[in-house]
Amino acid sequence: MPTIDLNADLGEGFGAYRCGDDAAMLAIVTSANVACGFHAGDPEIMAETFALARSRGVAVGAHPGYADLPGFGRRPMPVTAAEIERQVAYQVGAAQGLAALAGHRLGYVKAHGALANRAAAERDAADAVARAVRAVDPTLGLLAIARTQQVAAGEAAGLAVHAEIFADRGYDENGQLIPRGQAGALVTEPEAAAERVLAMVRAGAIVTAAGTHLPTRIDSVCVHGDSAHAIAMARTVRARLEEAGIALRGFALRTP
Repeated sequence: MPTIDLNADLGEGFGAYRCGDDAAMLAIVTSANVACGFHAGDPEIMAETFALARSRGVAVGAHPGYADLPGFGRRPMPVTAAEIERQVAYQVGAAQGLAALAGHRLGYVKAHGALANRAAAERDAADAVARAVRAVDPTLGLLAIARTQQVAAGEAAGLAVHAEIFADRGYDENGQLIPRGQAGALVTEPEAAAERVLAMVRAGAIVTAAGTHLPTRIDSVCVHGDSAHAIAMARTVRARLEEAGIALRGFALRTP
């Protein structure tokens, strides 16, 4: 039976503020990308999220982003590749420590927001992320946006690379995510998202807004956890995949 991972970005509150329904999402997904304190998250939220993921048998990864709490890490920042390397290493180290404190074990790293977009398009940024991951722990995997520089950089660094597609984002003709704010960037209807995901997984290809098929390996599907329709979309995507005979399984579940 074919298998695939279903991941979501979680732990994205801060202090007294919460973002999304992490408990509900952890009952659906097989991997959780946990914010590391720069774009969202803090030690309390991180520890809580890691502990709940462990109790649910959900794999966990670090989700480092730009140091941009007001912009949720979605704004471009004027940082060098060397600064990216240090900031990612800092966040991955923090995630490893808090995962261990919660009795879980970090399995992979996935860049967030504007940092992820830059690393998808620019090889120097992608290499900086990969170097940081390898330096902190070369056994960690890299969850990378399919058909981007992230994949190439991770493979060049000798990391285990897992290619992901997005259930709730549209793609342009180059296989890149359509920027937020532009027409077609977001897919908000759960059934439509699930049908797109199933079509892409079956085809082994990204399907663009114009219907072009761009071949790629697909190891994981992401559903963003911070939207109003996140839970319904994740449930629907999971149900459609399972109905099609595709088992859901985390690619990086590691126990202490």
